Amino acid sequence: MRQLVLDTETTGLDPATGDRVIEIAAIELVNLMPTGATYHTLLDPERDVPPESTKVHGFTAEMLQGKPKFAEVLDDFLGFLRDSPIVAHNAPFDFGFLDAELVRAGGRPLDRTRMVDSLALAKQRYPGMPNSLDALCRRLGIDNSMRTSHNALLDVKLLAQVYLELMGGRQPGFVLALNIGGTTRALEGLDRPRTPRLVQPSEAELAAHAEFLKKLKDPLWLQPPFAAAPAGT
Repeated sequence: MRQLVLDTETTGLDPATGDRVIEIAAIELVNLMPTGATYHTLLDPERDVPPESTKVHGFTAEMLQGKPKFAEVLDDFLGFLRDSPIVAHNAPFDFGFLDAELVRAGGRPLDRTRMVDSLALAKQRYPGMPNSLDALCRRLGIDNSMRTSHNALLDVKLLAQVYLELMGGRQPGFVLALNIGGTTRALEGLDRPRTPRLVQPSEAELAAHAEFLKKLKDPLWLQPPFAAAPAGT
């Protein structure tokens, strides 16, 4: 199962008014584990970068001069994406900007069936709570102290950890694998697209589970040292 966790930075909020992509970052997951394969590029937006946007991501038009234009990285970018599902936080925003860039460069929009919106998943799991990337990192115990500004490459590494938690829990070695460079080829047959499905127990199932737990005598998690451990450890 191959998936990509992706993030973009842009000159503004609306591609329909001329805002452009200035940074793209993506990391490859196979069976919910990072392979070490990453895609990252800065882009010349061929326009100014408003000061209010610079305050968010730190990039100015001068810093992006001489960087490749989107059309120049199109083939490499699509080659990395292949036909895999794409995970993004508030995915319609990123897809909208990428679609505008793809069409401008003579390509086709991304298939929306590939879109996995981690923000929508978080809202299902934590309804009525803040579900920004920073809020989720704090709630899930993921270190985001180095995130002093929006940076696509850092954000996808944090988002990959958040996404794994939303899909059921962190795996040993996940953070280490995120920091390993180089590329890894996916094993044969593991790159078929798969749409994640959240499984949520019903009220009756939760009640039945609680009754079952009452029948257990001296359960392990109530014995030392587990009973003294802080919640969530």
